[in-house]
Amino acid sequence: MKKSVAVLGLGRFGKSLAESLYNMGADVLAVDCSEEVVQSFAGKCTSAVCADLTNEEEVEALGLKNMDIVVIAVSNDLAASVVSIAVAKEQGVPVIVAKTASERMSTVLRKLGADQILDPEGEGGARWAPILLSAAVKDFYELDENMYMVEFVPKEEWVGKTLVELDLRSRMNINVVAERVDGGLWHFVFPDKPITPRTILLIVVEKQNIAKLW
Repeated sequence: MKKSVAVLGLGRFGKSLAESLYNMGADVLAVDCSEEVVQSFAGKCTSAVCADLTNEEEVEALGLKNMDIVVIAVSNDLAASVVSIAVAKEQGVPVIVAKTASERMSTVLRKLGADQILDPEGEGGARWAPILLSAAVKDFYELDENMYMVEFVPKEEWVGKTLVELDLRSRMNINVVAERVDGGLWHFVFPDKPITPRTILLIVVEKQNIAKLW
């Protein structure tokens, strides 16, 4: 099912995240206080809106209640983060994610009601996009411009079946390269060994097929 995500703040991280989410099939509302930035981002999201995120009325007018996820990507502006989280909570957004600039800020954002804190120093928003779109994705690595490696919680219908039975390479064009159970070490997967509910799979998938994991 396609998810609706609002990304509030189009700095370097916000742009990367919003564009990656959009390319992965999400409906993305991108918001920034700069009209120039918003106009330059047109075509890289579902809709782009200019709004002052420190103004409660303007944030309320964004319609965040229609979103599955709201990401506040303005860690350089605590006032904007505070207002955005407060409005998102009031409008009943299921998942609120906030970017932080420090451990102290993380503590404040959690107390305000952020469900998840992003501390992306040294990482682009592209890495966080699949993690946000699917609770089954535990971690994510971009190998190159074409290939992802994903730590993945098996789908419910995979449990109890073997890789031979699932035939994931033919059906979904994904390759399972390793597994770990109960947080243990990674091991190669035996193709005739049933997958358990405690298993995490390490999957290699081309970017064009990543949405098949949702």
